[in-house]
Amino acid sequence: MKLKKKSIDIWYGINPVLGYIAMFVTQDIVMNVFFNQKKIIKNSFSIPTNSSIILAPTHRSRWDGLVLTMAMGRRVTKKDCRFMVTKSEMKGVQGWFLKRLGCFSINQLSPSLSALRYAVNLIAKRKQLVVFPEGKINKHGKKLALKEGLYRLARLATKKTNSITIIPIGIAYSNVSPKFRDKFCLCFGEPLFLNDNLNLSIKEFNEILHKRMMKAEKVALGNVGR
Repeated sequence: MKLKKKSIDIWYGINPVLGYIAMFVTQDIVMNVFFNQKKIIKNSFSIPTNSSIILAPTHRSRWDGLVLTMAMGRRVTKKDCRFMVTKSEMKGVQGWFLKRLGCFSINQLSPSLSALRYAVNLIAKRKQLVVFPEGKINKHGKKLALKEGLYRLARLATKKTNSITIIPIGIAYSNVSPKFRDKFCLCFGEPLFLNDNLNLSIKEFNEILHKRMMKAEKVALGNVGR
């Protein structure tokens, strides 16, 4: 993985006013109007209090970010979800808003040092970093080899923090492409404690993570009738 030294445009703070407005509009209006049923399955999941958190969800729709924010956003955890997204998503008007809501872009094939440093600092400061391990929207849930970025970031962050918890998450909708008044379900999977698995190779780690993501998604799919 070749690293670029060139800096990227990163918005280091979340605009508090815009953040509040976005939360109200998306969660209290858009999500309630668009979806007929919203379900969060926690199983025995509890939010880690003394560990850095990386959320690792399946990626089936552009709605995933709003679903994650509802399940693990500031109203639930007192923390904002900080999304790592592709460069294409940070363009134009959408990009302007995303930057000010805590999102930042990274080139998956050739990440810049500034982007890696920023992501590692978010982990070390115990912010809630969201990384989609599949790397893109995988609409039909086809089996994909997970990207290496999450593991590499987490390993780099172990130099700054001694406890990192990776939380697999499955997200499902009652239709492959969510439609008006559909259902969604989010299911938390069994956490992976990186510091207990430092001896794993990237391939071994990704295999375990993928199984836990798919197991959680299977439960979510069952709850939306698929």
